[in-house]
Amino acid sequence: MNPPLQRVRSWLLPLRRTPLHPQWLLGSQAGTASWVGQHAQGRVLDIGCADRWIVPHLRADSQYLALDYPATGGVLYGAKPDVFGDAGRLPFPDASIDTVLLLEVLEHLRHPEAALPEIARVLKPGGVLLMTLPFLYPVHDAPHDYQRYTAHGLQRELQAAGLAASECSPTLGSVESAGLLFSLALGGTAGEAIRRRSYAILLLPLLTVVIPLVNIASWLLGRLLPPWPALTAGYRVLAVRP
Repeated sequence: MNPPLQRVRSWLLPLRRTPLHPQWLLGSQAGTASWVGQHAQGRVLDIGCADRWIVPHLRADSQYLALDYPATGGVLYGAKPDVFGDAGRLPFPDASIDTVLLLEVLEHLRHPEAALPEIARVLKPGGVLLMTLPFLYPVHDAPHDYQRYTAHGLQRELQAAGLAASECSPTLGSVESAGLLFSLALGGTAGEAIRRRSYAILLLPLLTVVIPLVNIASWLLGRLLPPWPALTAGYRVLAVRP
């Protein structure tokens, strides 16, 4: 990464929870953590576990198993798995898992059509898959970002794998999602200006005003207007193995 750009990103990190940051509208992981804590139980397999951040939010009687892919987990995410493996060839027996977590991972799987049937295979009857994934969000962790799904596409893939979706809900309202994309576009182009040492770098002070205005205005309008289901930054999915 370009050293000046790397420095700017490190400066922005402490601002992540303020409107000054382009991703502020995404919020924290607290909502996902609470949702997982409500539904995850028994033997929990976390595919794409990264640094095992979800562990403190699981029930005390859960048995946690962490899995990550060696080519990406160690390099990109500093993963701390119990086992390195491929989501398309899970090293677990049939019907041996109560809950599978797939949190912001499906878009990074090269062959999701292989991974979802494997998840169905290792889940016990009545076991659940808890999944979050982006829909309208920039390419990230390139080149390991392969796909986006609509809610209907997700239903199709889950059904083909032998799983039944009982919940598929937007993770962010439509106005907030539009504001998030605008803020990310501004932040991304600012990063490109720094990387290319473009004259556009002169506009950076203006962006420090525009981005928080976009964030705050989108947040306020999202409280006043009904959400439009056709536009969201991502989805939260609960699927069951019958």
